[in-house]
Amino acid sequence: MRSPLSLHPPIHRVGIVARRNHAAAHARALELCRWLRDRGREVVTEEDLDDQGFASRKFAAEALKDHIDLLVVLGGDGTLIHAANLLAGAPIPILGVNMGSLGFLTEIREHEMFEALEAVLEGHYRLDERLKLEAALRRGDGPPILQGQVLNDVVISKGALARIADIDAYLDRSFVTTYKADGVIVSTPTGSTAYSLSAGGPILFPNLEAVVISPICPHTLTQRPLVVPPDLPVELQLTSDNGEVFLTLDGQRGMRMEPGDRVEIRRSTHRVLLVRSAALDYFTILRAKLRWGER
Repeated sequence: MRSPLSLHPPIHRVGIVARRNHAAAHARALELCRWLRDRGREVVTEEDLDDQGFASRKFAAEALKDHIDLLVVLGGDGTLIHAANLLAGAPIPILGVNMGSLGFLTEIREHEMFEALEAVLEGHYRLDERLKLEAALRRGDGPPILQGQVLNDVVISKGALARIADIDAYLDRSFVTTYKADGVIVSTPTGSTAYSLSAGGPILFPNLEAVVISPICPHTLTQRPLVVPPDLPVELQLTSDNGEVFLTLDGQRGMRMEPGDRVEIRRSTHRVLLVRSAALDYFTILRAKLRWGER
């Protein structure tokens, strides 16, 4: 179940993003800068990364996408999601190197980083295209007050002291149901192994074309997760006033919602391009991360 090994254009300009405040990730970044420079590649880093002068050029994080052919991420899945946001839809491959345990997204392990990069620099690698969603929070008839794109999920959830929320759900403008729950998660296949899985949602193969709508702790057991086509827009409207309710995008951006607020979710025109490990397939990762299939 692996994506085919393909020949891509050689890589000449490599960007590096390392997990913030993580000494091991920054030490690896410095080692990587030296390794890439020794192979004649242009190295591009964030302005705040201490590379001791080994980078060819430095830019603000948001500007990296305009100067690179490949982005190497040193950290965990959260760091990779942050890096994917920095690319803002630019079709640049991401090679995620996990600095801890094996990650769902950062599946290249530390000890195989340079071996994987050797192949990637010459254009020999497997590439996964991952579905993204875009979300817009609207209040009244005005423009969105929060919007963005997600690789994992869009989440509406109540605060710690709030009571159950009432959330009307629509699919392609057709009324689906009113969720009486602690919240609702709309996830991509990539995000199906994150918060959605904890809420009882299914595991979707990562390059499947589908979206999962999962209620969080629903008040009625008949409200189960739904798998729907990504081309049908989803709308969620908060109709109750039972305390604090928040919208979060990939767990990194968010805003408190008010009764009547609407969240519009649709397929993004952009994709995230992930370089795959030659040594792993998806089910190996599931078994390692989730002990999937074990008694």
